[in-house]
Amino acid sequence: MKATIWHNPNCGTSRKTLAQLQEIDGADIRVIEYLNTPYTAEKLAQLIRDAGLTPAAALRLRGTDAAERGLPDASDEAILSAMADNAAYVERPFVETDKGVRLCRPQDKVNEIL
Repeated sequence: MKATIWHNPNCGTSRKTLAQLQEIDGADIRVIEYLNTPYTAEKLAQLIRDAGLTPAAALRLRGTDAAERGLPDASDEAILSAMADNAAYVERPFVETDKGVRLCRPQDKVNEIL
């Protein structure tokens, strides 16, 4: 099984999700530390769409100034643009496999695409 995780090593949920992936025998895991290798706007839009979310649902509020900037009430395009400009605005972690994409919060959501 191939899996890609957009990972933040400082996030407990992201670390737990990665650990779940690493427990799978034969898993081919690609880890992208998105704060060092930011999302492209196109990839981010695709992940959000494929996870069945809206940009607002994938917006990270805790630990950011997203609420103060009015992002929760902004248009999808404005939210995506802000996320592409500052990856800290993206909730984490996203995982993509051949079975789909999930925003793995809580980390057990990853089981839906394994």
